[in-house]
Amino acid sequence: MTTDFKKFKDKTLRSKSVKDEYDALAPEYEVVKTIIKYRLKKGWSQTELAEAIGTRQPVISRLERGEGNPSLKTLDSIARALDLRLKVLMR
Repeated sequence: MTTDFKKFKDKTLRSKSVKDEYDALAPEYEVVKTIIKYRLKKGWSQTELAEAIGTRQPVISRLERGEGNPSLKTLDSIARALDLRLKVLMR
């Protein structure tokens, strides 16, 4: 993260409304980061992950860009393919 971006982010997040929206997206981005991290750890391309769960590469691409809205079933399939376990919490 460049210093200029960090300064911009820090300044922008001082706004309560921006911070609230940013925080609301945190769970989604955490899922995306985890999928990318473990896909790369396995040395898989998006196509290989897609094939492992019975879908197509554009589905994985959209999901990794934060544009998808995967079902819990899809997330569970991805987790299993990546040797992970899906755990959902509501508090």
